[in-house]
Amino acid sequence: MSDSNKNFVLSTVFNVKGRVALVTGAGSGIGLMATQALAVNGAKVYIVGRTKEKLETVVKTHGQEIAGEIVPIVADITKKSEISKLVKAIEEKEKDGLSILINNAGIAGNSQDASAKTAEEMKQKLFDDENSTFDDWCNTYRTNVPQLFFMTTAFLPLLQKASESEHGYSAGVINISSISGIVQVSQSHFSYNSSKGAAIQLTKMLAKEVASNGLKVRINSIAPGVFPSEMVAGGSGTDQKSHIPKDRYEKVPARRPGRDEDMASAVLFAATNQYLNGVTIPVDGGYILMAGS
Repeated sequence: MSDSNKNFVLSTVFNVKGRVALVTGAGSGIGLMATQALAVNGAKVYIVGRTKEKLETVVKTHGQEIAGEIVPIVADITKKSEISKLVKAIEEKEKDGLSILINNAGIAGNSQDASAKTAEEMKQKLFDDENSTFDDWCNTYRTNVPQLFFMTTAFLPLLQKASESEHGYSAGVINISSISGIVQVSQSHFSYNSSKGAAIQLTKMLAKEVASNGLKVRINSIAPGVFPSEMVAGGSGTDQKSHIPKDRYEKVPARRPGRDEDMASAVLFAATNQYLNGVTIPVDGGYILMAGS
């Protein structure tokens, strides 16, 4: 095979072997999919979550006989002090820095049905509802938006270090947002959808400011559609995998939920494409076509 053709081999194009990654909310759902995509293909992946048992289950169930490694770390990334400890822990273990940071942790918040025949009915559903509170909005935003900012900025030195350790390589941040932050419908989740819209905007702002300062750290976002997760399914099995009922995806043009490998290919693409920066990649089975943006 000629040298020029070697550049197009899958193992070269999507190569993550030997990379060091960190994934938050990695105990289940999309975080777990991202973890497997990287670790199976040779990356060392630190998985971060608040529940030790979940993380240990991931290692026992999915971290054996793979090309890479899965290393659990318990931390609450909604607190700056915990993020600082996390940075120090990785700094002590990885002399060449952090190649890939995936900010995935998030919550859904309360749901509200916006359908109504009169203004009064709409007010009753959206304002008078006792579950419609400032606290719910603030909690949803606090988990889904600021942690992207604080995790990314805290790890910038380690990400830049990984870029500087290898000529022609730039480390990357992948924020897991959602098509809910793109579509024009509320999906009965005003606070959640608004927070994901904010996450997408924050991704662009961080990418711009980091690039403007001359740093070699790419920052992108993946916006999943209907994928099986604890948030969507309400729980997971003994393997930390979730399954969702048909009524949650029957309107999706693909006529199915996203599969693990659909997310895996998106993660590997975003992690390895060195010419990708400041963008959001929808992986939604055509949902945006149906819902409108």
